[in-house]
Amino acid sequence: MTTHLVWFRRDLRLHDNLALAAACRSEGARVLALFIATPAQWAAHEMAPRQAALIAARLNALQAGLAEKGIPLLFYEVPDFAASVETLGRVCREQAVSRLFYNYEYELNERRRDAAVERTLGEVVCEGFDDGTILPPGAVLTGSGKMYKVFTPFKNAWLRRLQEEMPDCVAAPAVRRGGALTSALTPVVLRYPQQDFDEALFPTQEAGAIARLRQFCQRGAQEYAQRRDLPAEEGTSRLSASLAIGTLSPRQCLHRLLAEQPAALEGGAGSVWLNELIWREFYRHLIVWYPALCRHQPFLSWTDGVGWRDNPQHLRAWQEGNTGYPIVDAAMRQMNATGWMHNRLRMITASFLVKDLLIDWRQGERYFMSQLIDGDFAANNGGWQWAASTGTDAAPYFRIFNPTTQGEKFDRDGQFIRRWLPELREVPGKAIHQPWRWASRAGVTLDYPPPIVDHPQARAATLAAWEAARKGRG
Repeated sequence: MTTHLVWFRRDLRLHDNLALAAACRSEGARVLALFIATPAQWAAHEMAPRQAALIAARLNALQAGLAEKGIPLLFYEVPDFAASVETLGRVCREQAVSRLFYNYEYELNERRRDAAVERTLGEVVCEGFDDGTILPPGAVLTGSGKMYKVFTPFKNAWLRRLQEEMPDCVAAPAVRRGGALTSALTPVVLRYPQQDFDEALFPTQEAGAIARLRQFCQRGAQEYAQRRDLPAEEGTSRLSASLAIGTLSPRQCLHRLLAEQPAALEGGAGSVWLNELIWREFYRHLIVWYPALCRHQPFLSWTDGVGWRDNPQHLRAWQEGNTGYPIVDAAMRQMNATGWMHNRLRMITASFLVKDLLIDWRQGERYFMSQLIDGDFAANNGGWQWAASTGTDAAPYFRIFNPTTQGEKFDRDGQFIRRWLPELREVPGKAIHQPWRWASRAGVTLDYPPPIVDHPQARAATLAAWEAARKGRG
């Protein structure tokens, strides 16, 4: 009997899984599924413990779902990608696999691993699929055949290309011949540090993620433009973790959005959230075209000449949420406690680290990955390089967020700040954005640090450092 093997990675779902659907098209084939955990590789890539916990929970749900289809899930745990290549070869030999199906991952190490697999599997036919994007990398290029360096022209070209050919979603596979597997399933346990996470916010069941997507597209997508910047409100989808590990596909998000908000493609309701999906595409396309982004390099090479400061005390204060700037500290404590941070706050905290503390953006990039349940290399790297003014389509280096006015604008009454900084709950009204001033006037001692830097002075120092780097790029 012909044996097909589906190698799951960041695509932990039954619905709209291109590799799984392709493997199951032949009714006569035996279909097996495989997941190989690589804890040492994950640690090298700073995977957050909460994301590991989410993956483990999702794998158990996926194993049960595949069993109902008559597909066993094989699970192995090895240190790194090199060992995973060896393990995959052994599984293919032991199971007499004739065809291997997998969905592409676009990071450089992952692409090298897949190339090694194809070189070593001999007679096994390997079939890869562009499943993690709506349009595959290389499908949206300039007239001269180059990758776009600015988001808006990319978006416009992406929308034109999408309207030429809308990618379909594929159905979950039918039950295989012989029916569901009835033997008891051995739970998947990852030997990797893990932390608790809120399953109500980050579903592990595929049905729960799909329901959350449907609910957001019906209601939240209409108000997303008005509410997305207000961290005290539930104005975002919180679907990023489901996309990061593949409980949902980006095509499912697109089709559901257009089913509920059909004007989104023409700039109507839902178009702002559609832009977020396109940003996600943009960053994935970029890391394929510019693999140096996967090697800790800035897109604008001259920005490596910025005189970054080595200040462990300031870095630690930022990480722990003790900078003396309430909106920054509340955001960092939210991430440390939950593994998630509101998108507006990601921009504010990144700007503060790079532009107020003048600490290398790569330090922040790594710390975010070590905490975020929705950690995704392309999106995280792209967001940090945007905030640091080192990347494609980056904010100009002289665009520096004022952390106090950002708090006043997006958390005016301090509702979000008070939720995460209990030591400031008694500070009245808008005074919460500069609590040290209120405390001084009121003669009160706060259990909260004063600002670790003066923003106007820090801004001036940053501008000088960037101007020196710009002039020296030679």
